[in-house]
Amino acid sequence: MGQIIVLCLLAAAVGALAGGLWFRRREKRTLETLDAMLEAAQRGDYVPGELDESLLSAVEHRMADYLDTSTVSARNLRQEKETIKTLIGDISHQTKTPIANLLLYAQLLTEQPLSPEGRACAQALETQAERLKTLIEALVKTSRLETGVLALQPVQAPLAPMLAEAVAQLAPKAEEKGIALTLQPTQEEARFDPKWTAEAVCNLLDNGIKYTPAGGRVTVAVRAYELFCRVDVTDTGVGLSEEEQAKVFQRFYRGRDAREEEGVGIGLYLVRQIVTGQGGYVKVTSRPGEGSTFSLFLPKG
Repeated sequence: MGQIIVLCLLAAAVGALAGGLWFRRREKRTLETLDAMLEAAQRGDYVPGELDESLLSAVEHRMADYLDTSTVSARNLRQEKETIKTLIGDISHQTKTPIANLLLYAQLLTEQPLSPEGRACAQALETQAERLKTLIEALVKTSRLETGVLALQPVQAPLAPMLAEAVAQLAPKAEEKGIALTLQPTQEEARFDPKWTAEAVCNLLDNGIKYTPAGGRVTVAVRAYELFCRVDVTDTGVGLSEEEQAKVFQRFYRGRDAREEEGVGIGLYLVRQIVTGQGGYVKVTSRPGEGSTFSLFLPKG
């Protein structure tokens, strides 16, 4: 009788062990399946497969439904991005020729013998065509950054060459207006996209020159901190009130003193998009009548 009980206990133990091993293998197989499903979803090529109907595979079913939906959403997002990319390219391409023709005919018109009223109209036409050209270019650049069509490529590099190039581009405009444009020497490095950061600096320089009276100054300087390099563009222009400082980086915002100057109110917005897209930030300090300092904070590494 005792031997039978021992044999029964041994059989029960063996059965429990076998069942445990079976369930363990089953669980491992399910986890491996889930892992493979997630890996395929990360690659973007997940395809729903056949799943059994056990209780444990209910998790697989839910995961499969979720991944299937996520894959479709990701595919739709890629298609939408391609559509936007194509649309932006079409807008950029299709508007170049008409705007160039407008500028050409406006310039030809100003060379003709016109009455004072006609000459004023021709000059106004040329001015508005130039403004339209600037607006389209700025909107295309901004849209490319906002939609991720154009990705920033930050690299570790010295700031001096990029700043020197930006200053050189705006030097003729500063000289024509009688403004002293100065770049202070620097040996600092930061992590930034050279092309787009130069674009941001050029926008700030153009802004400073535009709103600084003849005989004023625009200065570019760099200051290093532990985590950031600060690029300051300081002018001796009209300055900004506290209310305007809170709005100046908004799209299409133009201050009260900017209404008489050319511009579309998107340059500073583009500056913010470029800098924040690289992990940095931008700020302004200013007082009305005493000029402004626009500061770009770029990561050091």
